[in-house]
Amino acid sequence: MLGVCYYPEHWPEEYWARDARRMHALGLSYVRIGEFAWGRIEKSEGVFDWAWMDRAIETLGAAGLKVVLGTPTATPPKWLCAKYPDILPVDIQTGQVRGFGSRRHYDFSSETYLRQAESITAAMAERYGQHPHVVGWQTDNELCCHDTTMSASPAALEKFRAYCAKRYGNIETLNAAWGNVFWSMEYDGFDQIDLPFFTVCETNPAHRLAYRRFASEQVVHFHDVMISAIRRHAGPEQWVTHNIIPPATTGIDNVALTQALDFVSYDNYPLGFSDQLMATASAEEWRPFMRTGHPDLAALNFDSVRGLSKGAWWVMEQQPGPVNWAPHNPRPAPGMVRHWTLQAFAHGAACVAYFRWRQVPFAQEQMHAGLLRPDDMPATAWAEVEQVAAEMQLLGDVSAVAPKASVAILIDPVSGWVDDIERQGAGYRYDAVLFQYYCVLRSLGVDVDFVSAGEARLDSYKLIIVPTLAVVDDAAFDTLRASEGLLLFGPRSGAKTAEFSISEGLPPGRLREFVPIKVTSVETLRPDCNGTITYKNEVHESGRWRETIEVGAVDVIATYEDDAPAAVRSGRSLYLATLTDDAFIKNLLVDLCAEAGVAITPLPPTLRLRRRGDLTFAFNLADSAVNAPAPNGAVFIIGGAEIEPFGVAVWR
Repeated sequence: MLGVCYYPEHWPEEYWARDARRMHALGLSYVRIGEFAWGRIEKSEGVFDWAWMDRAIETLGAAGLKVVLGTPTATPPKWLCAKYPDILPVDIQTGQVRGFGSRRHYDFSSETYLRQAESITAAMAERYGQHPHVVGWQTDNELCCHDTTMSASPAALEKFRAYCAKRYGNIETLNAAWGNVFWSMEYDGFDQIDLPFFTVCETNPAHRLAYRRFASEQVVHFHDVMISAIRRHAGPEQWVTHNIIPPATTGIDNVALTQALDFVSYDNYPLGFSDQLMATASAEEWRPFMRTGHPDLAALNFDSVRGLSKGAWWVMEQQPGPVNWAPHNPRPAPGMVRHWTLQAFAHGAACVAYFRWRQVPFAQEQMHAGLLRPDDMPATAWAEVEQVAAEMQLLGDVSAVAPKASVAILIDPVSGWVDDIERQGAGYRYDAVLFQYYCVLRSLGVDVDFVSAGEARLDSYKLIIVPTLAVVDDAAFDTLRASEGLLLFGPRSGAKTAEFSISEGLPPGRLREFVPIKVTSVETLRPDCNGTITYKNEVHESGRWRETIEVGAVDVIATYEDDAPAAVRSGRSLYLATLTDDAFIKNLLVDLCAEAGVAITPLPPTLRLRRRGDLTFAFNLADSAVNAPAPNGAVFIIGGAEIEPFGVAVWR
């Protein structure tokens, strides 16, 4: 299924019916509207104008389109900010109030805003919860983007103090848990606790971790209230989703955030996200992917969202051309909009909706492309959408076939918080460590599932990779112990207690049940002063993070330059004590896949595979044709044995 994001309030009403007819003729089924329209819906407190939205929904529905309504809480209007200035967040870097004039200018800790947001959400749901043309709801928009998870507001301070009192019970317990005897940081009462910002140097990491947990819970609570407001009025056939941005960037527990949704959606901007990811890459590294995006970045986000959704998911916004917000904004290579659409379906999407219908000629996003140009003529992507709409008919209905992998990568928000709080070395980044394993597996043609560390079952996976699991809670420990596949732990696993102290008995703490070792020290080196790690007589880089380990009854499988153990194995469990280069990770994973019975298909850097049911999708990111790695007797559904530049082939 295909869809589009539309803003009827941006265009003269005489455009609406013609736009709707053109959408339907293009092959689109769904239209998202409303998510930024609060000021047009509620003119002042309690004064609503629904007439224009009534007409817009009727016009779209009459053309055969299904409407997804976005609740408009990402853009509180000026009257609301002026009447209730306490809803505005406070920047954690500057201490300044973040004001009106853009979007996401609200504080998750503000009770005033919670009431106002619930009110407008419930009012929309009451009016349209039984509407025959409205099939579903999107809450808010891209929660926590623009660094809005955390706020230094008075409301956040008051609620954080209450959170600490509830979590720790008494101030003596908090002081002991945080180690506040250090630097005379002990408190006499919860009313003395400040937010962990604006100090001379770094604040207590336990304090910061507690605030991260608190901030995440505030976002989840806000979101759950909005979902409940919709469900009180929505019909049983109407679903609720939310369009997250890359799961690693918001600093919240996305499993908790998305738990109450019917499915999860994602906003896919491969060129913008890749430009940010590869900001320090050389021109030689960047140029091949400047117009395609990194070959594994969109796929990683697709698989991450699929893991959160536990089934079908949506792309609610798909980049159709140059965007306006990245450091650099190239146009996509010819065919890439079609390519990205089919890639999303290969990774389990049920719908791809393009952002946006028509490029707007005013305001902040006037340089952001749409399917139509501002002069109402088709943009470059139009023909590609026509093509992919026809190709969807060839694929048939694959909605009931969820992609399933035999390799899992465990993800964990707390590990990301630990990394962000205690950097220790500039070369260690939690999301980069995850990405390295994922990219190597994709280069081997291996499908991957992302699984939350607390998932109940891992027994279907032949190989389970834990790039890092800084804090091992009971749920994660029990899940790992009940698993049956090979286990590969990366450095920093089991490194911290729940209150951000070094694990009892030294890291990896309770993971010693899997690998009997102790991490006795850690070093992080400059990239021009690296050491080495040797595996199977091949020498590789080691430096960004290096642990000295004391070993028990284990097999040493790799060593540092001084012959000290760098990677060990005990039974089905392995521990890699350093960050290293892609070549080492590839060599190790090739061996583990062979042992686990996971088939590999080594691929060139610009070719990637994904399987969905009995279909195999091959994606060519090169500007030249490439042979499809299809077996003899394969029946091609899309494309053929030679995949065109930036093209796609699908075979059964």
